[in-house]
Formats: sequence, C-alpha cells, structure tokens
Amino acid sequence: MRVELLGTGSADGWPNPFCSCPRCTWAREVGIVRRRTSVLVDGSLLIDPGPDIGSTGTDLSGVRTVLITHDHPDHLDPAFLLAWAWASGPALVVAGPGPALQRCRPWVGPAAPVRFVAVAPGDVLAAEGGLGVRVLPAAHSTTGGLRHDGTAVLYEVTGDARILYATDTAHLPHEDLAGPYDLVLLELTFGTRTDHGTAHLDLPGFGREVARLRMERRLAAGGRVVAVHLSHHNPTDLAERLAAMGALAPRDGTVLVLPQSDPAGPGLPSPTYPRPPRRLLITGGARSGKSHRAEALARNHDRVRYVATAPNRPDDAEWQLRIAAHRARRPPGWQVVETGDLAGVLAAATPGSLVLVDCLTLWLTGVVDAAEAWERPDLATASVDSAVADVVRALATSAADVILVTNEVGSGIVPASASGRLFRDLMGRANAALARACDDVELVVAGIPSAMKGRQWTTST
Repeated sequence: MRVELLGTGSADGWPNPFCSCPRCTWAREVGIVRRRTSVLVDGSLLIDPGPDIGSTGTDLSGVRTVLITHDHPDHLDPAFLLAWAWASGPALVVAGPGPALQRCRPWVGPAAPVRFVAVAPGDVLAAEGGLGVRVLPAAHSTTGGLRHDGTAVLYEVTGDARILYATDTAHLPHEDLAGPYDLVLLELTFGTRTDHGTAHLDLPGFGREVARLRMERRLAAGGRVVAVHLSHHNPTDLAERLAAMGALAPRDGTVLVLPQSDPAGPGLPSPTYPRPPRRLLITGGARSGKSHRAEALARNHDRVRYVATAPNRPDDAEWQLRIAAHRARRPPGWQVVETGDLAGVLAAATPGSLVLVDCLTLWLTGVVDAAEAWERPDLATASVDSAVADVVRALATSAADVILVTNEVGSGIVPASASGRLFRDLMGRANAALARACDDVELVVAGIPSAMKGRQWTTST
C-alpha cells in the first residue's frame, strides 16, 4: 500500500501565513510548510479533499473514491468536484457524513458520473483497487461537545496493509478499533497548549492515545504512528518529543510504503516507550464515596503522595474527627503533604509516582480565603481562575499520575447566601476547567463510579 501525505497541517496550516510567533518563524526559516491534512492511498483513494489538494502538484487522475471526514472547510473544499469535472474524469464515488455531502451536491451537474454515499459509523465500503473502508466514530461533534454524533467520522482502510485515519477527534474510539495497524495517522492539533477545551488532541493526549494503542496491541510489528493536523501550537522540537513516544511527523509530500519491512520501526510495541502519566478527576456529592474510590485506586501504586487540602481547625472537634478518619484509612507508606500549592506539588512529582489531591473544594475555599475575596466576586473569580490555570499547566507537564477529588455543588438548592452562591459558581468553573485538562472523569453516586469522560479506571490502571 502506498500512502502519500498531501498535507499534514491544521486549519491554518503551519506556519500560519498571518502569524509571526516563534514557532511560525522557525518553520519558515527551516523551510517546513504544512498544508491542510489530506492523504492519497494507492493513487486511487483520496481522504479529505481540502483547499490545498490542487497546490501539491500531485497527479490525482487515478482517484476513484473520495472520503470526507466532516464538513469543516479545511477538510472539504467542494471545488475539487469542479476541477474533476473540467478534467472529464471517470466515475467518482464521494463518501462522507450527510452534511458534508450536502455541500458537495451543488458542484456537480445532474448527469455527472458521481455517486454520493452517505456514511455513518459502522458502515463498510468497497473502494477501487481492492481497498476496503470501515467507518468509525469521531469525538468531534460539529454541533458542540465531544459526542460521537455521526457528523464527523474516522476511517480504517485495508488492502495490502491496514491504516487508521484519525482526524479530527478528541480521543480514539478504542472499543471500535480493529488493527493491528501498519499506519496510524493521528491528529496533534494543539501540541503544548492543553487549555484549548476543543475536540482535538494535544501532546499529552496524543501520547496517551499512542500508549493505549500499544497496550492494546493495535499496532503491527513495524507499524508507524504519524502526527497530522499540526499547528503552530506544537513546539519546534516536535520530532524529538514524538520520537520519545515512538511517533513521527514527516513533511508534506512524504510517501510511506506499507507494510513497513523494518521490524524495529518506530511504531513497534516496545517496553522502551513508557506509558504517559494519566489524570483522573473524581466528582460527586457529599458522602458519595469519592474519597474511598480515589484511595482504592491509589493503593495500587507503590509511591503515593497524598495532598490534603483541608485546614487543621484545632478548635473544631467534629472537624478533627473527620481528619482522623481520613488519616486512619491511608496506608502508612503514603507521603502526606498538607498544602494548597497544588501546582508546586504536581511540578515536583517524579515519574512512576501518583499524586492524590483530596479535595479541590477545600483548596478552592483556601484560595478565596487567601484573597480575602468573599465579599468581592470579581476578585474571587480572578484569584480562582488564576490558581486553576496554574494547576492546569502543571497537569500538562507533571511526570506523575494524578487523581483529583472534587465536589458537585450545583445540583441541590440555590444557596441562601451571596457567598454560598459565589462558591457554587466558582466551584463549577473550576471543575469544568480541570475536567477538560484530565484524561478521564468519573462521577460517584452512592459509592458507584461511572465514567463521564474517557474510560473508567481500575485498580490495574
């Protein structure tokens, strides 16, 4: 199978033509130009006919099947059909989600030999040249959120080899993957920026997806993982960072011939590529079992740093009993740190360790207390937002696994006091920001955890 990378860039490409940031300047200086992501398979199957496919100089006269992931303009410029018609090309199959096909239909005449095929996750197609296509769900809803709603899809293409084309998506549909794959084209839009809150991957998320592909043996011997949909949010040392994960970022125009004959290829499952650290947010109501759940998961780790955010309050007998109960549950080998400097603890954590923070609710209270801002909603909001941003940045770079425990405080009655309503609003903002920064989110109700994002952790995670 021959795969040509027509483009490996994101919606604005890299460098962004209107940007003079250090990363775009570097790309210009070294001569790297990444057009919008698109690939050509065996000269006959084109995936994502974006606005740049006519600028590559590649011969597309053999294309018989076009696959569209979704109707965003960087993935679909329907004017390709006009160029095809002017060339009097042979019959063409254009497949994609319904909204994408609707954009294409006005560009061809009623008698044009084009067959439009609306696809949804689970569909299977036969393409020219003996290629098979399977449609997979993408976590890239065009109507908002991270839902698998069918408006965006991923593709698995099989022939002499098997490839997975995965852009755009916030995570892979691992339960639907087949494999083993000789090539995985996986989006890496946001690089080192982890506060984007979009249905895309950044470097930590990319690393975790690659690690899970290996763990589940979804990569063939010699299989390669290639980063695509790259933007200037990626660092200039991207190649080195990807190499540590066993992935690549080839330039536009690169041709990959599959299957890879070298058994030591960069996508080979290997213990030399450690599992990237993971982040879990556990939320729930009071006495829901959140702390018990977090502690049960942490007991599987050899090195645990327990971050207690509760103030001491020596004159409060009931509070002292609560603290004593928590202390009695902790294994003696855990290192306990009583601090509100969560970002500092996360930054100092060592590889292979786990940081358990219990809980964010008391931490947030401490942030507002320190700012003396209970009567100043504007100051309280600014203080909490700044502190949360510090924690989000620390989560992105921390070498440890992290479990954060927090409270759902907005599901009951409206608080009677202004400070109570302020606290509810601030906690909701903080929980949402930290949930975006975590790989997995669990909701605990009556002691029962449910996965709200990503996958549910087990004691062997």
